[in-house]
Amino acid sequence: MSVFCVPDLKNRSFELEVERKMRASPSALYVAWTRQFDRWFAAPGSVLMQGATDTPYFFETVYEDQRHPHYGRFLRLTPDRLVELTWVTGQGGTAGAETVVTVGLSPQAAGTLLHLRHAGFPDEASRKQHADAWPLVLEQMDARIG
Repeated sequence: MSVFCVPDLKNRSFELEVERKMRASPSALYVAWTRQFDRWFAAPGSVLMQGATDTPYFFETVYEDQRHPHYGRFLRLTPDRLVELTWVTGQGGTAGAETVVTVGLSPQAAGTLLHLRHAGFPDEASRKQHADAWPLVLEQMDARIG
């Protein structure tokens, strides 16, 4: 019996949306989001991820010699089209709140239009930090995957 449930975000209305034209195909980006976080975002060797609905994941990033653990679980997956996962980080991130990242992948003539929605932040400061970070993270992803 599955214990799967979607986070209740109704009392956490802070969210953001980012779009970026990516050079890589939807298929390559889907794999990067579901199995290859250490290729574009996570510290090498830190990823524990199956890339299947209702399974957990873990990875770390390292910034200025500080470890930043990231935890979550996959909510919805549509190969080459959609990745939805929960996103939990500590102080300076989501402050332990289980947020939801939804990534839509739309094929374009030479690549993919990536639409990212990150919802459920506990406060404006957390939302703003992620609003500033996600464009840089996607730029790095484009450089490493594209």
